[in-house]
Amino acid sequence: MKIKGNIDFRIITNEDELDGEFSKWEEIAIHGDPEGLLSFANLLIEIANINQDNIDENELPTGERKHIYLNPSIDISKSSSPIIIGRLDAKGTREFYECYTPKE
Repeated sequence: MKIKGNIDFRIITNEDELDGEFSKWEEIAIHGDPEGLLSFANLLIEIANINQDNIDENELPTGERKHIYLNPSIDISKSSSPIIIGRLDAKGTREFYECYTPKE
């Protein structure tokens, strides 16, 4: 699993003030050229399609989740933040991690 092309991942911190109330939030910006974005999309599809139950127990124990690291200067741009891309569902149990809050 290798990213081709150019892609950049940044965490952007925003601040705003309205009527004396200050708010602060973060956004994740993903920007790339066509090759980089398509390569990243293919990486996501590859991780989504992995059958975690077929991965050897020594490589991915039951209850763990398949994930990969994208490191600045190696896999992605030097200006990127380090990235972890992984499955939410655990091998063998399909459970999500405790701190996950669904959108609904």
